[in-house]
Amino acid sequence: MTYETNKYDIQIKSTFRTFVENEVLPGTQIEADDFWFSLREIIVDLSPINRQLLDERIKLQKEIDQWHLKNPGPIRDFSKYEKFLLDIGYLIPEGPDFKVETANVDPEISQTPAPQLVVPITNARYSINATNARWGSLYDALYGTDVIPEENGAERGKSYNPIRGKLVIEWVRDFLNRHFPLQSGDHKLAEKYALKGGVLKITLSNGRVTQLKFPQQLKGYVGSESTPSSILLINNGLHVEVQIDPSDPVGKNDQAGIKDVILESAVTTIQDCEDSVSCVDNEDKILAYRNWLGLMKGTLEESFTKNGKLLHRTLNQNRVYTTPEGNEFKISGRSVLFIRNVGHLMTSDAILDHKGNEIPEGIMDAMLTALISIHDLKKPKETRNSFNGSVYIVKPKMHGPKEVEFTSELFSRVEAALKLPENTLKLGIMDEERRTTINLKECIRHARKRIVFINTGFLDRTGDEIHTSNLAGPVLPKNEIKNAEWISAYENWNVDIGLACGLNACAQIGKGMWAAPDLMNDMVKTKILHPRSGASTSWVPSPTAATLHAIHYHEVDVAKKQEEIALRDKASLKSILTLSVCDHEDLTEDQIQNELDNNIQGILGYVVRWINQGVGCSKVPDINNVGLMEDRATLRISSQHIGNWLLHNVCSNDQVLKTMKKMAHIVDKQNSLDSDYWAISSDLDESIAFQAAKDLIFNSLESPNGYTEPVLHKRRIEFKKALR
Repeated sequence: MTYETNKYDIQIKSTFRTFVENEVLPGTQIEADDFWFSLREIIVDLSPINRQLLDERIKLQKEIDQWHLKNPGPIRDFSKYEKFLLDIGYLIPEGPDFKVETANVDPEISQTPAPQLVVPITNARYSINATNARWGSLYDALYGTDVIPEENGAERGKSYNPIRGKLVIEWVRDFLNRHFPLQSGDHKLAEKYALKGGVLKITLSNGRVTQLKFPQQLKGYVGSESTPSSILLINNGLHVEVQIDPSDPVGKNDQAGIKDVILESAVTTIQDCEDSVSCVDNEDKILAYRNWLGLMKGTLEESFTKNGKLLHRTLNQNRVYTTPEGNEFKISGRSVLFIRNVGHLMTSDAILDHKGNEIPEGIMDAMLTALISIHDLKKPKETRNSFNGSVYIVKPKMHGPKEVEFTSELFSRVEAALKLPENTLKLGIMDEERRTTINLKECIRHARKRIVFINTGFLDRTGDEIHTSNLAGPVLPKNEIKNAEWISAYENWNVDIGLACGLNACAQIGKGMWAAPDLMNDMVKTKILHPRSGASTSWVPSPTAATLHAIHYHEVDVAKKQEEIALRDKASLKSILTLSVCDHEDLTEDQIQNELDNNIQGILGYVVRWINQGVGCSKVPDINNVGLMEDRATLRISSQHIGNWLLHNVCSNDQVLKTMKKMAHIVDKQNSLDSDYWAISSDLDESIAFQAAKDLIFNSLESPNGYTEPVLHKRRIEFKKALR
């Protein structure tokens, strides 16, 4: 594909330039010459700083490696270790207390604890579904998952099962009783819902008429007062819509005519340009940006065939209700969208700088996703993604305060270039790197006027933990790391710092992904721990999971929980810096082999889709055939874990290779029904995906901060070229 050199001395792929000038710029009031000139100036000024920050990572890692060579094993003198980290600049002294000052934040982010979806932006269908997942059917979520047991005739089956349906309805009536109690009786006895004088009246089967115990929970309705088709309720800031239609197949068998109960679910969604996508070149980036453009314009749509039927997806419109006083109001039908840019590490071939080098992809992402977002900012308020005129960008894999400061400077330069008001671009900080965790307060300080989000994530954070302290000794098996001292301290620290800096007034404090989309009963039982921990949002893998997780935010008043947590002692830095190393002699041969089987099967199962199919995130069966939503973070922790054990002779190269060959056959068998699957076990030497897995494992120690992107991008490009 040809490059064009414009008068500002940067080279642009012709298809990329055509996309920007013909599809993106029209309607933004930004002229093409002004855009390319501004981008060129940002590249010239900020690319060297980007490179310096990456070099600083390498320098610090070398110094930490040397320290561990001289002080192997667990940290025996914490004060000595802390002083060392301070001396080299890995740990920064905390400054005075402060409160963040972010303004113009939409209430969905600043005031509404709720689930958050993360979706690959390169898949238009998934992007639309996630955007529309602000509202979800509780009936469907329960009926279609294992939350309702399949026993005593309650199996799901291919057609509607009234026994199962009855259990769903009973479950939902219990939900309504818990969170929207009546003055007398309960929702199971309700035969009619109607309004009279702006008050919700419920007629019970015994003839008595009651009303809500807390009348202020009635937010609105649809239809007439005497025969409403919907009743809108609110609890802990989240809406619940009771839909009534006695002619509906479900409603006609319900004594109150209720056909469904709809929960406000994924109030926010992250459209992802990073870990959940396979974007390796100009062609892929155009796809990602084009879908973001469709979302910002409100025009994204997709047709597809499912179960032999042609389906068409478009973005939801606003929902219209009448207040109890008789006034019309609207609630957005869509999730408020973040866009996750890439980190500082990778470069893009879409544009070459004035020296002929690929530009930092993170700089390109900031400029392009902000430019595209102008289309949203120019729409009428009630149809915008951000009613308050903000653009929400999540920035991953930043290492410490200097990198956050750099991102804030980048955003300021982009705002100036695109004539946007200062601090229009809001920043979400992924607390997934060790240097960011221990310096989180100072990271937030550098973003205090634009921060809207912090969160934790076990996989990436553990991958960096292993890589940073590789030379200290062999790490614990992964399941044991989950119970390590530093993990719980890290999770608490994130909330403690966020609350101390005042994020609860204008930003989200988030927790990580539920990775098993088929195990919804387990999620309903356990993920309530996230709002109980003070998290105002938590990641889910699907719209169905969002609806079920929304239940937890009705159970827990997060604002009150955060008030309680703010009074506790801050988590211990010493605990966070405690290493997860073990004695090689304590590991049995079975433990070692089982760990290798698990890690390698996961790596191969994910890599075959990333390299061969260009799928960045999907439900991948684990070694026990449990489907898990996997992205690059999975590879990072697994490859770093094996690399660490190889380094410390817990296992051998031959043992790892033997296990890889064995797992290749298993992965092929697991994917045998996929018509688009490329088998790897038939010719391992020729399989680019298998070679990528080998690179990830055997070169894991050399990979920058343990990241998988360099290997995956190189091998995916190789695979795409082989197909041409």
